[in-house]
Amino acid sequence: MRIPENHPRAESLRIRERLVECLRRGIVVEQGLIAHGRGEAFDYLLGERTTIYAREAIRASVAMMLLADNPVISVNGNVACLCAGDVVRLASLINARIEVNLFYRSYEREKAIEMLLKEHGASMVYGVGDRASMSIPELMSERRRVDRDGIYSADVVLVPLEDGDRTEALVRMGKKVVAVDLNPLSRTAKSATITIVDNITRAMPLMVETAKWLKDEPRDRLNEILRSFSNARNLEASLAVIRGSVDDMYVEREREGREGGR
Repeated sequence: MRIPENHPRAESLRIRERLVECLRRGIVVEQGLIAHGRGEAFDYLLGERTTIYAREAIRASVAMMLLADNPVISVNGNVACLCAGDVVRLASLINARIEVNLFYRSYEREKAIEMLLKEHGASMVYGVGDRASMSIPELMSERRRVDRDGIYSADVVLVPLEDGDRTEALVRMGKKVVAVDLNPLSRTAKSATITIVDNITRAMPLMVETAKWLKDEPRDRLNEILRSFSNARNLEASLAVIRGSVDDMYVEREREGREGGR
């Protein structure tokens, strides 16, 4: 489908087309399209922009991953479809492993995601097939299956587009969790160590750029960035942006109503 460049929601439509194509390739499942639509609603309320609070969370997240001994980036179908190149670039910059982890799991889908990541330069992808031989305690979904050398042994896990129950389970295991979630009220957002309230298609490229200029910073500087960050305050500030957007919409509708009644 050709999308007009001057369409007011051209980028959003392009993303939808990519997801539909990935559905055809077996990378994304139908339920992933529904999840994306839910996120779009929150992105609309954010003004489809990366806020200063998301940028602060991105900086803290990258600092945390650079300080980690064994950082891992968890990838599902939507993440692979929309951000495969940025996932590989970020993993290289922060010396992280990449692991496929799926709620709707099949070997064919795991291999399709692995192939896509390798097309974008990944040399090794964890969590595929028999490699996902370990289990996250107290988690019953297929996302409990993880790689011994990946998520199971990680100290920091980046979980874009996450399920709240797995975030909670990873935290109970003593891991630090970085989440990318457009909904600041979700269980994921509230359970994660650091939550980036932003669209993953904007957040991941910014994480790559941030990693480029933070990777050579001394550990003291990275620790200082972390100490100055509060996830609770950041979530509240992000929620205030959404409230303000809703208030502005209400005021605009009231104004249009008054003018229309003249």
